[in-house]
Amino acid sequence: MKRRLLEGRVGGHRYDASMARMFVEGWAPEYGAPFDPDEQLAPAEGTIDATVEMTDWEPLEGADDGIDRIAFVDGVRRVDARLLMDDPIGGPIPGICGTFAVGATHWRRSERRSEITDVRVERWAVLAGGHADELPVVGVEPPYRSTTTPSEDPSHLVRELHTRMRRAEGELASSIAVDVFVVADGPLNKPLAALPVVGYVKSHRVTYLPAEQNAVIAELARGQRTPLFTISADRPDVSRYSWYVRLAMLHGGHSWTGIVRCEASGRLPKPEVRLIADRTAAILPIVGSEPHIDPRAPQNLVPIGALERELRHRMGDPGLVYRALRHAVSERTAL
Repeated sequence: MKRRLLEGRVGGHRYDASMARMFVEGWAPEYGAPFDPDEQLAPAEGTIDATVEMTDWEPLEGADDGIDRIAFVDGVRRVDARLLMDDPIGGPIPGICGTFAVGATHWRRSERRSEITDVRVERWAVLAGGHADELPVVGVEPPYRSTTTPSEDPSHLVRELHTRMRRAEGELASSIAVDVFVVADGPLNKPLAALPVVGYVKSHRVTYLPAEQNAVIAELARGQRTPLFTISADRPDVSRYSWYVRLAMLHGGHSWTGIVRCEASGRLPKPEVRLIADRTAAILPIVGSEPHIDPRAPQNLVPIGALERELRHRMGDPGLVYRALRHAVSERTAL
């Protein structure tokens, strides 16, 4: 039986297709993909309500309300070294040493300039299986602190580092949101407060909407958004509004090229969230990156890319950190 001819729009342009089309993804492979199966990137999931905005499900134009100060919050992490505790009785105990840094890029639109502030760097030694041994003093600043995870699974070591970084990002976003509109890279951290903070999700692990509403995402043109929908509206601590925005439609792109998902706290009044959603659809495409500048274009926003480069610099040279770790551990072993 022949496949039925499909008709629709991609990025505001009509298409006809008799079968699903195949694309080579534009992102550099070392960064994963816009469709990422990593559970660490997933927000809280739950009941979806696509009727919350009480409008027809069709692309909506963004609206720039002229807001002047916007802060972009992000964090980067790095595994500095793998550890192994040699327990002759219980067996080898895995661990890692890792560093993360978080900070904010403050963009003042009227002055056409930005500034990186509030940088925070932390180093952690994480051991598996609940083993709370202390890492010897390492000659780096800031110093390492030690912690543990109850799990024996080595993958939980990086998850612990990632969780601490995400918590630090959330604390920073909340602290500066009293004075400035905040776009925080990644899903919002729970519990969610009624603050003007947008979670900016550039990797899509799941699709949330029924097929009819999901098809509207492919119809979005640059600077348009979907209507709002809610996730887990019955759970106040994680309830959030969400919407999709298209930043750009790259040459040869597929139907989700340049698509990001935004979210805001379910504790905010709906009219305020609509204003925020319109604002993101109008402003975020302005700061979308270009493929010749960033391998995650256009989703990795220019202010976030600049912040990531500065944060990696602030974490210190990985080779020097590794050698300092080796020296500290070998000295203790020799005692």
